Amino acid sequence: MMTNRTFTAVAIGTIALAYVFCACLAGAQTIAITGGKVFPVSGPPIENGTVVITNGRITAVGANVAIPSDAQRVDATGKWVTPGLINSSTQLGLVEIGQVADTRDARAQGKDNIAAAFTVWDGLNPNSVMLAPARKEGVTTFVVIPTGGLVSGQAAIIDLVNGTTTDMILRSPVAMVAEIGDAQQAGTGSRGELIVKLKELLEDTRFFMNHRAAFDRAQTRRFEASRLDLEAMIPVIQGKLPLLVTVDKQSDIDAAMRIAREFGLKLIIGGGAEAWMMADKLAAAHIPVLTGAMNNIPAGFAALGQRQENPALLVAAGVRVALVGNAGGGDEEAFNVRNIK
Repeated sequence: MMTNRTFTAVAIGTIALAYVFCACLAGAQTIAITGGKVFPVSGPPIENGTVVITNGRITAVGANVAIPSDAQRVDATGKWVTPGLINSSTQLGLVEIGQVADTRDARAQGKDNIAAAFTVWDGLNPNSVMLAPARKEGVTTFVVIPTGGLVSGQAAIIDLVNGTTTDMILRSPVAMVAEIGDAQQAGTGSRGELIVKLKELLEDTRFFMNHRAAFDRAQTRRFEASRLDLEAMIPVIQGKLPLLVTVDKQSDIDAAMRIAREFGLKLIIGGGAEAWMMADKLAAAHIPVLTGAMNNIPAGFAALGQRQENPALLVAAGVRVALVGNAGGGDEEAFNVRNIK
């Protein structure tokens, strides 16, 4: 997925120049990328185009753009200039080496497999060795997503700028993340029990929200989730924060859609290997899907219907799709974030 927040100069077919646009460089500067074939967010490509960036923001794009006299010029002749890429589903900066516990910060223990209060970005490593390859290949923004359990926690949008974690956080939270495709991971014995457990959490959150004063006086029934988790779920129940459900199987996607209708939730499907089977229904319900085409074989039984043309089939049906770098699932996942291009 691409954004007009920044541009990266790219050679035809391969990366030849990675123009790194970061706050420390672009702040209080004017930069002009000239001579390249510019691919805007919308509209046809611009031959011999110019992109002007002033104080960290794009201020002009076109074939006949006036270049300020004080601009630092970057010659992109013979190269492509594309908007900065966004990878909307990563553990970038959260996981360095899968087998080394000290380098894994994408999962919370939670209470009874519920960790709604978990703010995964607080564990982001701004000095991760995985950031440079992603930035070099044109990724300028990414979303960090927690994993594990029934409710994994909250996701955030991160800008690939130099600085501290605080400098990098663009917006948090942007979604509550849940996983309903793995009953064992949710601490249940079957998919049906998993759905019941998720619905119980949503019902408890609604009750907690409407009886907060009684809860503070210890005059309410017992809840399975902690107070902090229930508080974190309130924006989801209110429809202010999307529920991003990581799920692949058609029947699980259908179940997530039923829950969203019942509770009036804003739903996003993540992964969605078999989402193409539900394309018309997803489009009618205006439910976006985060999916990719980098896996050519099913990752498990829940994804037996996976197709590499899944994103194209969804788009053709009218579903809003954001491409993500769904490659590997192991240590290679963070390194392959760059392959979103």
